[in-house]
Amino acid sequence: MKNLSKTFVWILMGLLFVGLAGFGAINVSGTTRTLATVGDATVSVDDYARALQQEQRAIQAQSGRSIPLSQLISMGVDRGVLSGLVASAALDNELGELGLSVGDEVLLKEITQISAFQGSDGSFSRDNYRFALDNAGLSEADFEEDMRSETARTLLQGAITGGTRMPAVLGETLTDYIGARRSFAYVRLSENDVILTAVEPTEDELKTFYETHIEDFTLPETKVITYVALRPDALVDEVEVDETALRALYEERDAEFNVPERRLVEQLVFPNEDAAATAKAQLDVGGTTFETLVEERELTLSDIDMGDVAIDTLGAAGEAVFAAEVGDVVGPLPSDFGPALYRVNGVLEANFTSFEDALPTLREELALDRARRVIETRSEGIDDALAGGATLEDLAKEENGMVLGQLDWTADTTDDIAAYDTFRNAAEAVTVEDFPAVDYLEDGSLFALRLDEVLAPRPQPFEDARTAVTEAFKGDRIAKALAEQADQIKAATEANDGQFPEDREVVEQTGLTRTAYLDQTPVDLLNQVFEMEVGEVRVVSDAEGTVVVRLDETLPPDDGNDMQFLTQALNEQLNQSLSNEIFQIYLQAVQSRARPQVNQQAVNSVHATFQ
Repeated sequence: MKNLSKTFVWILMGLLFVGLAGFGAINVSGTTRTLATVGDATVSVDDYARALQQEQRAIQAQSGRSIPLSQLISMGVDRGVLSGLVASAALDNELGELGLSVGDEVLLKEITQISAFQGSDGSFSRDNYRFALDNAGLSEADFEEDMRSETARTLLQGAITGGTRMPAVLGETLTDYIGARRSFAYVRLSENDVILTAVEPTEDELKTFYETHIEDFTLPETKVITYVALRPDALVDEVEVDETALRALYEERDAEFNVPERRLVEQLVFPNEDAAATAKAQLDVGGTTFETLVEERELTLSDIDMGDVAIDTLGAAGEAVFAAEVGDVVGPLPSDFGPALYRVNGVLEANFTSFEDALPTLREELALDRARRVIETRSEGIDDALAGGATLEDLAKEENGMVLGQLDWTADTTDDIAAYDTFRNAAEAVTVEDFPAVDYLEDGSLFALRLDEVLAPRPQPFEDARTAVTEAFKGDRIAKALAEQADQIKAATEANDGQFPEDREVVEQTGLTRTAYLDQTPVDLLNQVFEMEVGEVRVVSDAEGTVVVRLDETLPPDDGNDMQFLTQALNEQLNQSLSNEIFQIYLQAVQSRARPQVNQQAVNSVHATFQ
């Protein structure tokens, strides 16, 4: 029995050891270092963790805020990082099968050309190399292996995509389309050209128009929403603001309340004192102008404009500049860049606001800020009350400053509280089954909402729509009259061998491309012009206006430098697109042959380190 007990203990210890080893296998610092196998190549746990961290930092730097892993995962960043690593590993596997690599000489050349590894003299620095790798958490061996693989992958990609060219006819066709030009003339019609009797529509006419255009007077799906809101300005009277805090805020914003006298100044710097003195002498005798001196220095007035400056900004030149009148040029005087002439273009008087005068503004700002803090402290209790079954109506009665409201919300509603993005997003997402919950507006206000019912799209009652119906009816009369006039002008022009009536103002345009902009004309005018035949006359109309247009001439693209540059850019873009597509097809085939296998436990263990 004693021997059996010892044996049993050793069995338990062995099982415990195996269990602990298994636990370590899914931990970043454990025994399993391989996250994915791609043929004979692998993706290590450290590679994935490092790449994911780099992507996280890049997104945080771009957005200016901290991005947790959960958000990265919802954005698909983790999948993108892993996909990129698997693709690189698939290429490494392909390189191994092809027996393709790069020698030490090539690797040395690539490394020594990296600017981060170079010293102040531009040559490779061993110390900088070691320091940069230490900061990145890489050993020299790992980095050099990665560099060798990356260089080999670049060679492979060049071999696959090198020499790929799109047919020249495609670039030429696109250039012809973009650069094609048209010359045309048109007559523009406006409401001023329409003469209608000033007769108000009858009730029957309005109702008939309403019924025949009922889709224009149909209300969209509408949510009837009840809400409560607790705004900071409703609590201003409840908070106390002491004078010490007010004076501290006044001193903090001293630059805003106490603005010293300033000057609008231009500063023209010269290489030495003699050059500056000679220029000033020429100005004094009227032999030149300040603008000419600026041009001789190969500068523009915007280059030398200092904007509005205070006296201390100008240093030793300050007193002389501030003593000058508007339009005067003074100098030579010292500057940070050498002797300079200064021209005064304006005087901005000092603006001093005393503490007493600034007090209302300061008190309101501090009170609102403290009111927001009060709202934050009360929010938990309000949320608990809602969770306990309190209605919005109950909150409006019990919570001081809380207001109750109701609105018919659609995607176009932007009045009052619906002007806030947070409220609109909540209103769009809410359902009848949802319980009210506390949320915050952009100004620190607290709100909660409840969806009472959803109204399906429905015709707006005639009486409610009467004003809109009347305006639409009159607009329709004008549009029909314009269309009738346009048709008459078109018929007269066609009957007169393409000549517009003499009493009409004709606008002529020469050599316009598709992207040209013509004010007060239909948006689709140029599109239709490019569909017309030479000599054709057409009526083009929309909400922007009505025109009768005649196409006079079709012109090829301009053969200037701009079009040549466009052709070159298009060809390069097309060739690059073709290269990318070919390489993506090759990469998919390479990955398919390599049969990637991902260890999800290892992926999860890396994610755990980001929590």
